[in-house]
Amino acid sequence: MYSKIAEELKEAMKSGDKFKLSVIRMLKSALQLEQINKKHDLTDDEVIAVIKKQVKLRKDSIAEFAKYGKDEEVANLEKEIAILSVYLPEEMSEEAIIEVIDAIFAELKPTSIKDMGNIMKELNNRLTNADMSLVSKLVKEKLS
Repeated sequence: MYSKIAEELKEAMKSGDKFKLSVIRMLKSALQLEQINKKHDLTDDEVIAVIKKQVKLRKDSIAEFAKYGKDEEVANLEKEIAILSVYLPEEMSEEAIIEVIDAIFAELKPTSIKDMGNIMKELNNRLTNADMSLVSKLVKEKLS
């Protein structure tokens, strides 16, 4: 995975795509920082975790920029997310997530919002490629 990103960086340099190049450079520096922190070469799962974190940061920023009407920044962040998403495995559909949530609700039989922590802990273990903010929203709706 790491070598694929390095290849993409070279291709972006050759093609002259400055925007893509800057996004991949930011990603590569985030990966290098994580590698320094972990003190070993990153596994593919660790690389994916870093990429997900970068995407999440941009999604959070989009919400803030949209609140203040900064449409150009929102568009740039959306393009960055599109570039980063190429490296991520496909996310689970909302229907698939709901099925897993229903199964966990059947097992744990939650009674109130106080059970949210236990439900989310179990969902974190079972869901691999899901947007956890969507999962959290769906669980809250089901608990209400």
